[in-house]
Amino acid sequence: MVKQFSAAADRNKDPILLQLKKYYKKYVNPGEKELCLEISSGTGQHVSHFAKHFPNIIWQPSDCKDSSFSSISEYCRGLINVNQPIVIDVLKEYSEWNIETKSVDYVLNINMIHITPLECSYGLFQNASKVLKTNGLLITYGPYSINGKITPESNVSFDLTLKEQNPAWGLKDISLLEKIASLNGIKFLALEDMPSNNKLIVWQKV
Repeated sequence: MVKQFSAAADRNKDPILLQLKKYYKKYVNPGEKELCLEISSGTGQHVSHFAKHFPNIIWQPSDCKDSSFSSISEYCRGLINVNQPIVIDVLKEYSEWNIETKSVDYVLNINMIHITPLECSYGLFQNASKVLKTNGLLITYGPYSINGKITPESNVSFDLTLKEQNPAWGLKDISLLEKIASLNGIKFLALEDMPSNNKLIVWQKV
């Protein structure tokens, strides 16, 4: 099995970890075994890194295709708190997901929203509202537009590049995501500035 490598994932894993340490276990009962479902795990660099720092959380990696599963498994080799990766398509109802536990404490989604059509954002929030426990957290990470404006210029260029690849891709506006979240019983909780003009958004099921 061959590990795939993402330079971006390698750069941002520690800044994201700092934020997870800030929010994880803050809204759930301390000492209980918890479950984090990662949507769109990619290479597996993130989940393997985070699992080492949260031994009391069971991590469930996933992706929409199984092409990266061997890489995820290789990164997570020897980690007893990481389940085998599963296929999850956010456009399908969570009842169709092959996940053992239908109720989780955390849903984590890194660098997916801007490289998928808007329908995937709807699917993410709709399904997160069903699979999350009350007060559970959805954390999303990536570049966003704010109140219809994209800054800085590098993100403007990135947005254009994405739309050249697929017109349905591109940075999504946080205000729009808030509306989608609200329709699904999820509230905006916090916004954290991150390196490379990214944001980490914390959402909570109410």
